[in-house]
Amino acid sequence: MSPAGCPHVSSFKVDNWKQNLRVIYRCFVWSGSAETRKRKAKSCVCHMCGAHLNRLHSCLYCVFFACFAKKHIHEHAKSKRHNLAIDLLYGGIYCFMCQDYIYDKDMEQIAKEEQRKAWKMQGTGEKYSTWEPTKRELELLRHNPKRRRITSNCTIGLRGLINLGNTCFMNCIVQALTHTPLLRDFFLSDRHKCEMQSNSCLVCHRSPHIPFRLLHLVWTHARHLAGYEQQDAHEFLIAALDVLHRHCKDDNGKKANNPNHCNCIIDQIFTGGLQSDVTCQVCHGVSTTIDPFWDISLDLPGSSSPFWPLSPGGDGAALNGEKNHASGATTLTDCLRRFTRPEHLGSGAKIKCSGCHSYQESTKQLTMKKLPIRFEHSAKLRRKITTYVSFPLELDMTPFMASSKESRMNGQYQQTVDPFNNDNKYSLFAVVNHQGTLESGHYTTFIRQHKDQWFKCDDAIITKASIRDVLDSEGYLLFYHKQFLEYE
Repeated sequence: MSPAGCPHVSSFKVDNWKQNLRVIYRCFVWSGSAETRKRKAKSCVCHMCGAHLNRLHSCLYCVFFACFAKKHIHEHAKSKRHNLAIDLLYGGIYCFMCQDYIYDKDMEQIAKEEQRKAWKMQGTGEKYSTWEPTKRELELLRHNPKRRRITSNCTIGLRGLINLGNTCFMNCIVQALTHTPLLRDFFLSDRHKCEMQSNSCLVCHRSPHIPFRLLHLVWTHARHLAGYEQQDAHEFLIAALDVLHRHCKDDNGKKANNPNHCNCIIDQIFTGGLQSDVTCQVCHGVSTTIDPFWDISLDLPGSSSPFWPLSPGGDGAALNGEKNHASGATTLTDCLRRFTRPEHLGSGAKIKCSGCHSYQESTKQLTMKKLPIRFEHSAKLRRKITTYVSFPLELDMTPFMASSKESRMNGQYQQTVDPFNNDNKYSLFAVVNHQGTLESGHYTTFIRQHKDQWFKCDDAIITKASIRDVLDSEGYLLFYHKQFLEYE
């Protein structure tokens, strides 16, 4: 699409196009009144397959609804030469000639006006206000044409943190959270609305470079971390997320106290669902529970629990590109396979079966029911383990999903590399490392600034790092972020 905008919009802008566009937004996109919502629910179905979902779009030239995911709207556009369609969920205009969603100032103005009217009719007011530069800001931009450009060696956004005395455990987690993409973007867009007393909210903390206020807030809200001795970075991460969770509000303006029914930014990004299936060995009845989780703690070879031998080439190894079995090195996929494989609970841990109505031996298996946007792997440490575990830059969690287990049981699961299925694919963006013993050591962090641009954060010192430096490191905490996000 040219910088001047989509050249194909002009064919739509004839006669009463503004009024026609307003009607579409009013009746089939924003639907402010109960009557229009009922009409939308009844009439907005794909005219080719009858589906309600699959990203329905409406043709702007005729009365025709079709789904985008199955390309039925594409077939209509090609056969009728109707090049523009509107997304009935978000209101974006798609051009089939440009093969992209387009921006047109006049259309965007109509969309905003109709959206505000719908919000007013629903009694919700304006949910958010878009930022537009004022006349004063436009004047300043015209008189200051120079701009900072993002280059391959750009260090915009990087800031070291002073060690206040055994506070490297805090500094490394702050760096990892600061470089969590969605969390960073949420706070930089001023989406946090604080109603707490001044200087008591962890989210509102503003003291870059020397985080003494942050340390004081952590001592106040997580008293088990108070003091000047070295603390565990993983323990600090969980405590920080808990405090952030309590200090954030969900979209309805209610305090985020219930981890199972919360829509705050912390739960949206960090919370997943861990499914536990307990199977009776007599009647084979299955009892399933799903618990929320913020991180996954993995056993390592050499830990207190035995590390079962794993055969090469098992689930996930090929998908995640890990090829270290020949050298005997353990991989992250090995640890995940062990974490999600069935475990016999034994005669000393019998569970009362609801089918047998008596205590029976059983097996337990953990799988991922729901993956968070960002998650973190950590090693279970009661003592310092020096076993090297290789980990990938990109991680496919599909083999460890509850849905994959069900498919295997039904004989339908095939472990193949599907380049178009990106639902469970993650990218590494931060690695926390620990040098020394558990009693006295030092934490550092590798963070990804841009694609393939890594930096090492060692308290106040930040240096450029290579991908090999990252992958060869110990990897005490591994932070992964979902590669592709979809609107719900």
